[in-house]
Amino acid sequence: MRRVLVALVLVLVGAPLVAGAPPQTRLVRVGFLSALSQGTDPMRPALTQGLGEVGYAEGQNLVVETRYAEGRFERLPELAAELVRARCDVIVAAVTQASLAARDATATIPIVMIGVADPVAAGLVASLARPGGNVTGTSGAFTQIVGKQMELLKETFPDATRVAVLWNPANPVYQALQLREAQIAARVLRVELQLVDARTRADLERAVAAIASRRPLLIVGDPLFSAHRSRIIELATARRIPIAASVREYAEAGALLAYAPSFADMSRRSAVYVDRILKGAKPGDLPVEEPTAFELVVNLRAARALGVAVPRPLLLRASHVIE
Repeated sequence: MRRVLVALVLVLVGAPLVAGAPPQTRLVRVGFLSALSQGTDPMRPALTQGLGEVGYAEGQNLVVETRYAEGRFERLPELAAELVRARCDVIVAAVTQASLAARDATATIPIVMIGVADPVAAGLVASLARPGGNVTGTSGAFTQIVGKQMELLKETFPDATRVAVLWNPANPVYQALQLREAQIAARVLRVELQLVDARTRADLERAVAAIASRRPLLIVGDPLFSAHRSRIIELATARRIPIAASVREYAEAGALLAYAPSFADMSRRSAVYVDRILKGAKPGDLPVEEPTAFELVVNLRAARALGVAVPRPLLLRASHVIE
């Protein structure tokens, strides 16, 4: 009987883990740093979902240390330092400013960025194919889609000669890239840009009031604007200003159009990076992924309130239509 028991123990010890079992028995600590606010962030839930798909579950083998800057970039360095002091195994940073703060806080802890507009221009990686250093992740390619957003506005408002652009001078790395693309698109589409800046929530009412009624408004992506998107849409709706924005949550909150990569998809993909790094891969050897899933969301309720007829070809291309 003893020989049988010994043989059984040896078989069990040598057996592979069953499919779907957590890849680690030790507790993994992942930091999540975002310039957004908790109430407007679609990335943290998608990251949790993605981590679950590769075998990590909060309360079992995973702790996620979460820090939100609530749209205030000046808070990011200290929040990044907190994650370093928490001895996180990996830090996941949402968009450009958070990724820069994480990079400045540590040269040793691996960093997985989500949706950075242009990580090479921002100095986060040496190249997309060979990042080098301790940073990798996904690029949002937002500088490349601003022109597409302008095209959508021009398609919806073919007689428009001016487009207002809401931007944040406090986010120079990200915003300068997007403004450059908007200016190029404006020349191609033969429209004039009205640049309207806002650095804080208090600036938003003045900024929206500066835009002439019925003039299309393009909101370039920025954590400040995402944190206060409901207020921006409220102000614009009161003045009957059509909005095109950079994430689907704007359209869901009442904007006319939204076109952008899927932040949820990029966040789920970031979990794969985290898993590979925890299993021994070096972030500098993992190529940066560019987005493959894009979303065009059209809000027909907003269109009716504005008295706008959305072109049928545009509706047919939409990935989601809000009736």
